[in-house]
Amino acid sequence: MRILFYTNNTTSRIRYACDFIGKELAGEPLSVTSDPDELTKYNGPKINYSNQRLTEEECWLQPHSLLFESTIQPQTIDCFEINSYKAFFRTEGDLPFDIFAASFYLLSRYEEYLPHTKDMYGRYAFENSLAYKQGFLNIPLVNTWLNDLKKLINQKFSGSPPPTPHSPFTFLPTYDIDMAWSYKYKGWWRNAGGLLRSFFKGEWSLVKERIQVLRGRQRDPFDAFGWMNQLHEKHKLKPYYFFLVPERRGKYDKNILPSCKAMQALIQDQVIRYPIGIHPSWASGDDVSLLKKEIDTLSKLSGSPVVSSRQHYIRFTLPEGYRRLLDSGIQFDFSMGYGSINGFRASVASPFYWYDLEKEEQTKLMLFPFCYMDANSFYEQKLTAVQALEEMRHYYHAVRSVNGYFIMIWHNPFLGTGRTYKGWREVYEQFIKENSINMAAS
Repeated sequence: MRILFYTNNTTSRIRYACDFIGKELAGEPLSVTSDPDELTKYNGPKINYSNQRLTEEECWLQPHSLLFESTIQPQTIDCFEINSYKAFFRTEGDLPFDIFAASFYLLSRYEEYLPHTKDMYGRYAFENSLAYKQGFLNIPLVNTWLNDLKKLINQKFSGSPPPTPHSPFTFLPTYDIDMAWSYKYKGWWRNAGGLLRSFFKGEWSLVKERIQVLRGRQRDPFDAFGWMNQLHEKHKLKPYYFFLVPERRGKYDKNILPSCKAMQALIQDQVIRYPIGIHPSWASGDDVSLLKKEIDTLSKLSGSPVVSSRQHYIRFTLPEGYRRLLDSGIQFDFSMGYGSINGFRASVASPFYWYDLEKEEQTKLMLFPFCYMDANSFYEQKLTAVQALEEMRHYYHAVRSVNGYFIMIWHNPFLGTGRTYKGWREVYEQFIKENSINMAAS
């Protein structure tokens, strides 16, 4: 269904917002015009984005100034409630706020271009965000707004076919493989050091476990890959794997090096089952040349081009981080979320193209936002496995209610047999079982 959008000044920001919102509403970008006569004569659904009403039959949305600007500057934002949720950029019209400007502000991550405090890893701290401060970090607010816009269009143009969503609900489990094994394939020196540390700390169970694994009498506690494969096959899931293949080990890059035959075999085993992507090392954030090397390494080992990524530790800054990905041939990125709290960083549960705010252009990099990560629950939010299950359920239902993409991040150690993560494999399996019918249907 074609929806006509009228504005007297078409800007790059407006075209971006119309592209995203149109696809979410009706599966195609809004048709933009600056001709008032075309709006008046058009018989189908139409949106008048101007300061005055032009026809009797239209959705009139009075604009905020944001989409007509070409600078990045602090915005005055006063949140208010409508229909039990937050909105901002209050204006007049058939909706009490500028849904296009507000959506653009959140999707573009406008606030991350402004001066802000960084966290201990040099990342944008979630405490800076409007979503956290105003209490809507845990819902896909943009999708909720768009549901209201869709209802408004249906009411205004009841004789036209109703808009259909861009896509149905989709569940996508994803895994970051940045510590494939706990003991195996680390060499005698690293294992000797680990044994000594456990010995002097009196951690006798870990000493025994390491020895048993190295002697081949017990499975490595991080080796959950066979169990994961069985879970996916049983419930017809199609996960995504992201591999850390650093050129050298470091404080934050602890995975087995890609020169190891076992690591190569693991990658090759997964690529014949599921799509894979690069998990750029911490070091690549400081040395740009490493990113392309790591992509080339994974491509050679997998035998296929690597066009997807997720940042290790969710470490990136805008716009430099995403520009590096584009320059390296990455087309899809799964890093849009926080590495220290669960929730919707861009307040959306739908894929969207990254808008380079400094260059004022929509790029070809598609972002797939995640809202749940096991490490956030465990390390940052200090939740138990049972509490994490409730958190997973919340995000699942929040995304399903708006027909969005429910993307989770898990790490294989959480799904293994190590004592540190006892109970986490079980709650993940329980969560999958609870929702397997709906997930398979998606």
